[in-house]
Amino acid sequence: MGTVGGKGAVLGIETSCDETAAAVLDRDGRVLAETVLSQFADHAPYGGVVPEIAARAHLRYLSTQVSHVMRTAGLAPADLAAIAATTGPGLIGGLIVGCQFGKGMALGAGKPFLAINHLEAHALTARLPGLTDGGAPFPYLLMLLSGGHSQCIAVLGVGRYVRLGSTVDDAAGEAFDKVAKLLGLGWPGGPALERLAAGGDPDAFPLPRPMLRRPGCDFSFSGLKTAVAQLAAGPLSDGRRADLAASFQHAVTDVLADRASHAMAMMRERHPEARLLVVAGGVAANAAIRTALTHAAEAADFRLVAPPVRLCSDNAVMVAWAGIERLRLGIADGMDTAPRPRWPLAELAGSSGSGRR
Repeated sequence: MGTVGGKGAVLGIETSCDETAAAVLDRDGRVLAETVLSQFADHAPYGGVVPEIAARAHLRYLSTQVSHVMRTAGLAPADLAAIAATTGPGLIGGLIVGCQFGKGMALGAGKPFLAINHLEAHALTARLPGLTDGGAPFPYLLMLLSGGHSQCIAVLGVGRYVRLGSTVDDAAGEAFDKVAKLLGLGWPGGPALERLAAGGDPDAFPLPRPMLRRPGCDFSFSGLKTAVAQLAAGPLSDGRRADLAASFQHAVTDVLADRASHAMAMMRERHPEARLLVVAGGVAANAAIRTALTHAAEAADFRLVAPPVRLCSDNAVMVAWAGIERLRLGIADGMDTAPRPRWPLAELAGSSGSGRR
């Protein structure tokens, strides 16, 4: 790890799963150009992400994506302050493609390389200028909800995170995808299930609410998924499928609101000045979940901050912004930094500053 100065724009590269994304942000966090290429059509026939297919698609399209955002921003590599690339956690093949591309570009342009933790990128998205009224000063509470992660995290500063709770089995997004598959909705399941649920009765099926009112803020969705599987085993009319989807979504929102309430109480006890509940990750795009978390936050005298839907799923804007946050603190990474398919936030090298800005 080295120290850097430098001003100017930062290029972000995201290849951790099945989106090939690039973005350029100026030094103040203004988006100059961004692009996201979804691999949905490549993976849909298999009902989920196939790692080898994802890696090959990143290899095929990343150079074009980066060239597009650089051209749109009107910049050459020499104009950049740094290159930031997701280096973990994620699918190792895609991480290798994006990380090595970023390193090569940094070497060629003589610029710092920033190895970005995908989870930290989600955690810091709320601090993008103009996204949160009044800004998002540290500390704040993060509820990270995606296909691979369900965690409640105290965000104390750049590189400074304390996990308050996490899932003991399935992540929320994984549960959505599995239930959608049980209902014959295909992949990706979350958006399709939300659409189906809109026409159903959320009280039609008395589904369990795992961990509800339990101490702490851990999650569990496996039992709920099993209950849906048992109900979906027999024939269902279109109306009953919609009812089951709505009942499942309602159960998840109840659990998430309850877990958020417990997490906010824990956060307030440890950090009385905390006032923000930030929700991030693909599941944060679900409107019913946003509404439930808004009410839970208001009841706890917190304010919910949810990124725009386009910034909930994997994107390179958040990667470039995390790079800017780290660059401001004089942090850069060596060219020997290796991609990490598993990279808990607790193991993240952070800044030596207080992060109270």
